Amino acid sequence: MKYKFLPFVCLLLQLTVRAQELMETGPKKPMPDEWIDKDTHHKVVRLSRKDGNNLSFYFHNNPFIGNKMIFYSTDSAGRQIYTVDLKTLKIDRVTQRGYGPGMGGRPGGPGGEIVGVGSRSVYYQVKDSVYATNIDTHQTRLIFVFPADFKATVVTLNADETLMAGVRADDAEREILRQYPEKSQFFDRIYEAHLPHVLFTINTKTGELKKIHTENDWTNHVQFSPTDPDLLMFCHEGPWHKVDRIWTIRLKTGEIRLMHKRTVDNEIAGHEFFSPDGKKIYFDWQIPRSQNFYLGAVDVNTLEEKKYQMTRDEWSIHFTVSRDEKLYAGDGGDAGQVAKAKDGRWIYLFRPEGDHFVSERLVNMKDQNYKLEPNVHFSPDSKWVIFRANFEGKEEVYAVELKKS
Repeated sequence: MKYKFLPFVCLLLQLTVRAQELMETGPKKPMPDEWIDKDTHHKVVRLSRKDGNNLSFYFHNNPFIGNKMIFYSTDSAGRQIYTVDLKTLKIDRVTQRGYGPGMGGRPGGPGGEIVGVGSRSVYYQVKDSVYATNIDTHQTRLIFVFPADFKATVVTLNADETLMAGVRADDAEREILRQYPEKSQFFDRIYEAHLPHVLFTINTKTGELKKIHTENDWTNHVQFSPTDPDLLMFCHEGPWHKVDRIWTIRLKTGEIRLMHKRTVDNEIAGHEFFSPDGKKIYFDWQIPRSQNFYLGAVDVNTLEEKKYQMTRDEWSIHFTVSRDEKLYAGDGGDAGQVAKAKDGRWIYLFRPEGDHFVSERLVNMKDQNYKLEPNVHFSPDSKWVIFRANFEGKEEVYAVELKKS
């Protein structure tokens, strides 16, 4: 009797070994649902197990509500918002096609990587209309419809879900984007045009639209603090070595503060994001550009700064930090990026040690086309790093385990 279940046990062991086979990441198209990267010995799991092209959120936008992660998928139903349960990998479609009147906003489906953790809702925009949908019940409510004379897009939600914010660009900017769709074509043109930009908020209860700041700098990268409902961050976009980029505004007082002032020629600071507790703003810091590489941090109240140095190859397009701020991650970069790394196409884990990072490579991204930036996130339990990639020939969402297999 003690050998009765032996064939079943052997089959289970075979399946486990097969699911965690040592493989080179990328050349096989498609890859299996799970494998162990042969160069790093870390387990990689595909989270987006559905048809279509699947994309996780931009690096500074929180995609998690409890143990569910929100992501986009474009398939025969168009571009829609889904959740994946990080424990069961069950996928659920949250949005439907056809919401909203009007002609403005993002075509082709819901846009806006915004979650409300307290209400367990995803906020998004279809054309000129802004909605919130509960991820459990799928109950949807209309938040706001932009008037015809104020076409804009919401991009962030404050900590108590009372306000959304965004930037309205001048019509001339949209014309530049229409004529010059590639970043290499439009980036300097928009910066040099010095067009009016209006920073605004929308009250999620009353629908009141309020213009809070207007300037002739290219305003972008708007983010609410994850903990302080009154604190909003924005940037002066443009060539990073030409701008003092990172700013905050207090909504109640209108106080505007520069978070980091450049001190030498060609110094840059960018791709800023709040710490999980909202007390710091992290940013990519190069002194000077393309020479010495750091992840910087500035205290939002005292403006005290610190930085962690890394090598040229370790530099990443985007960085992120775990909830306890003991671990950091980066998505690497190819030779065409600002660091001009010779061997930078990796998903990295960083551990701070004094004034520098000690890195560990998690995934070999040699087959990634870095025109799609991986945009790393720590999982809620900080045991995985989640990223998006196209090394299978289409966009998918993956998680790599921090523990070696």
